[in-house]
Amino acid sequence: MLNVLNMLDEETLYMDTDPGRTTREAAVAEAPRSTAGAGKVRGTALALAGVVAFSLTFPATAWGLEGLGPWTVTAARAVLAALVAGGVLLALRVRPPQRRHWAGLATVAGGLIVGYPLLTTLALQTTTSSHAAVIAGLLPLTTAVYGTARTGVRPPPVFWAAAVAGAMVVVAFALQQGGGSFSGADLYLFAALLVAAAAYTEGGLLAKVMPSWQVIAWALVASLPLAVGGSVAALLLEEPHATARSIIGLVWLGVGAQFLGPLVWYGGIAAIGITRASQILLSQPLLTLIWAIPMLGERPPLLAAGAALAVLVCIAVTQRVGP
Repeated sequence: MLNVLNMLDEETLYMDTDPGRTTREAAVAEAPRSTAGAGKVRGTALALAGVVAFSLTFPATAWGLEGLGPWTVTAARAVLAALVAGGVLLALRVRPPQRRHWAGLATVAGGLIVGYPLLTTLALQTTTSSHAAVIAGLLPLTTAVYGTARTGVRPPPVFWAAAVAGAMVVVAFALQQGGGSFSGADLYLFAALLVAAAAYTEGGLLAKVMPSWQVIAWALVASLPLAVGGSVAALLLEEPHATARSIIGLVWLGVGAQFLGPLVWYGGIAAIGITRASQILLSQPLLTLIWAIPMLGERPPLLAAGAALAVLVCIAVTQRVGP
């Protein structure tokens, strides 16, 4: 793992003496083409590994809920991830981030470590992993909208047309599944998209001024006191009855989905860029539908697969015409 982290640090963008060009850009310009090609392959592999880790989140959460309450799953996974992240930061003797970055890190922690895990866990108490995967397929579009508002970038009209089309597909799917109205699970999932979009955007901005993997690592460490307190309270209130699958699901959520997934994902972004990496992210909902079959015994309806494919097409359009 330490070798991967060292590689990620090398991919981080820092400015050199030419204010118009980063050292990363300078290195790429001077490196042989074979080296650049190897870097793209490595970056693609890292991004793909991150997406696979993310796609297992909903099935693993469903496993965790078999023996643990939603608050226990949310808090305990954060404790596990924070302990791993803190250990890595100590091993590498990483200095704490500057004070001006803590507001952004708080947004990342509130969105990716508390808000999104809790809201999706609450949703999965009453809905299937397949259903949640279709709704969560809107996350890249939600992030694009938030990022546009945050940065002031103005995408072309085609971008917004595709974004609205994707949103309408998801809304229609949720209404059809809910018999003409949104279920409580849908409301949790829509709220999860909003907090995750804010966290992704702020984390992306932070990744421009500090090593990208450290964004999630420091956010996890900052959330540790709250996560420990939440775990103790949840264990006392929810009276868990842990099973082998619930423990396996919890461990994966903490170590895999909460820490290793973002770690390799940010490494892929650093190597191949957000646009190319986002194309790989489009496969996440479909991967989740596939995982739900052997892990949960779900049989996603054709409507779910069709909605996921339609959203994928809409997102692909936004990636091609977006800023």
